[in-house]
Parts: sequence; C-alpha cells; structure tokens
Amino acid sequence: MNAQIPTQLVESSRIDSVNFDDPGFGDVFADHMFQMDYRDGRWTDARILPYGPFAIEPGALCLHYGQAVFEGLKAFIGDDGVVRVFRPDRNAARLAESCRRLCIPPFDESVFLDAIDRLVRVDRDWIPRRRGQALYVRPLIVATESNLNVRPAREYRFFVMTSPVRAYFTGGAVHLKAERRYTRAAPGGMGYAKTAGNYAASLLPGSESLREGHDQVLWLDGVEHRHVEEVGQMNIFFKIAGKVLTPDLRGTILPGVTRESVIELLRERGIECEERRIDIDEILHAADDGSLEEAFGAGTAAVIVPVGRISIDARTVVINNGEPGALARELREQIVDIQRGDAPDAHHWNRIVE
Repeated sequence: MNAQIPTQLVESSRIDSVNFDDPGFGDVFADHMFQMDYRDGRWTDARILPYGPFAIEPGALCLHYGQAVFEGLKAFIGDDGVVRVFRPDRNAARLAESCRRLCIPPFDESVFLDAIDRLVRVDRDWIPRRRGQALYVRPLIVATESNLNVRPAREYRFFVMTSPVRAYFTGGAVHLKAERRYTRAAPGGMGYAKTAGNYAASLLPGSESLREGHDQVLWLDGVEHRHVEEVGQMNIFFKIAGKVLTPDLRGTILPGVTRESVIELLRERGIECEERRIDIDEILHAADDGSLEEAFGAGTAAVIVPVGRISIDARTVVINNGEPGALARELREQIVDIQRGDAPDAHHWNRIVE
C-alpha cells in the first residue's frame, strides 16, 4: 500500500456521546472506517472515510449467494499508553483461508495489517482504557458485483470498522446446551471459514437455547451428533484428571486465535493439552466419576469464559459446582495481561501501533 492514502476525517467526532464506563458490545462505532475495492483483477483505491453507509447494488452477489467473510480482533491501550493489536497476523491468515473457501480474491497480509494500523491510529482515542475493555476491530470482504449468475463475483469491497466494547460475557460461568437437532457444520462444508452464513445458521438454535434458560449452544458434529465441536462464538476446552482436551481441527471448527494462544500457554505451563475428537459421553462419564475438573470457552470477543453447566437431552451436568475454575481464571488474566502490556510479550503476539 502507498505511504499515503486519502483520508477524510470527520468534521465533528461522536466520541463525547460514548459512555466508556459501559460501552456495550458493538452498540456504537468509531468515527472512521477503512475501505478498498477489488476490480479489474486487483485490489485498489484504499481510503479512510467517516464511518457511515455506502451504496451497494440490489443485485450485489453477497446479498444473493452469501459471498461474505469477516474477522474479529482487538486493540488495547495499557497503562503505559502503548497501543497493541493482539495477533493480527493470525487473523490475516484465517481471512485468507476463508477467502479461498468462498472464491474471494485473497487479501495480502501486509495490506491487511497496514489497514488496521492506519485505522486504529486515526481513532486511537476510541480505545477504552479499562481492563476487560478494548477496541473491537471488524474487517469484512463482500461481493459487490451486481449479477444473478451463480458464480464467484468479479468485484468486492474490503472494509474495516471499529467499536469500543466491554467484556462479551459479564457474569460468571455459562450454561451450555449440547445441540442434538441442529447442525452448525458438516465435513466438506465451511465450518472452518469465518463467513456470514455460519453465523446465520446458529441464530435459531441459539435463540431456542436462550428461551430454555441456557447461555450458548454446544455444537456436536453434523454426522452423528455426538462429538463435541465448539460453543456458539468460542472454541471449547475441558480439564479432565489434570489434562486439558479440546476438539481437533477437522474442517468443521473455526481455528480460533485465542484457542491457539491457550494451547501454547497450557503447554508452557507443563499442562498436557490434547487435540482430538471428544465424544460427549466422555464428558458425561468424567462428570460421573469426578474427573471433570472444569470447562471453558475461548474466543476473541470473550477471551476465556468458564462453563458451569452443560445440558444434554434430559440431563444437566454441573462442573466445579457451577463456579469458574482456577485454570480458566488464570488463563484469562494471563492473556489480558499480555494484550495490555502488563506482562512480557514473550511470544511477540502484539503488534504495536506507533
């Protein structure tokens, strides 16, 4: 990307209207957004504009055939005043895989990182300062060509918006419903891609689970509905008899950036972390014999969320008396410390925005 790109700043910022004591989650967006277009076989016309609506043809292929991928990551300001973006290189790599699966022209990692640097720098004042809060960064790519043929589009728009956010979950341990009826993803499908359709498929099961008194859906495999895959917006971990288990990546599970970080931190702690297929009956048996010590979800929005209960069929399993486990609490604090610069970044996970 060129050293200079056109930047149109807002005439009057909306920042004074934001309650930074409780900014909500995705309720308000910062002043600016980054945009870039794909046409004639290349990405071009990078610019920063005031946040707001833009025109799209009613025939745009993203609206009809779902060619849309996105990412989610966070920027932080620590007590030292340094702006850090957590592991954006991993988001860039995952976006490239999502693009490949949906026949979207890949986006160069250096351009992706530079776009986020520039936008976060422009809206630096929107980054919340409180621990547990962050500036959520949402990049998207959508097909903009107007055409009704069922084929990959020839024109796309890449854009990035940001939003000051609180912690995604503000309560204690969550209650999961293991889903036997609905399927999130099947082998050979798009489960590993971060695409809009995957989230649309989760809305009805998620709404039903909330009405039944649960917080999230625990997805089982799409063939037998017995192997654990992931939670609504998170990957899932179980600590059984001192060892941590998490489902392996088989193309049906989103390869989470926080998941990857947790696995590395666990192994550094000397805690065995096994990635493999996990039958839900194994979890039930571990609960019966007392070896199920704790469970937790891991994701960008939530960081680490302890699981206190899992309901399946007519049974509910209580984990650690329904309270957050020690390992989940420690991992969350460790990751947040790294993100904010309160602990050494030995893995060089943070990207510093000068």
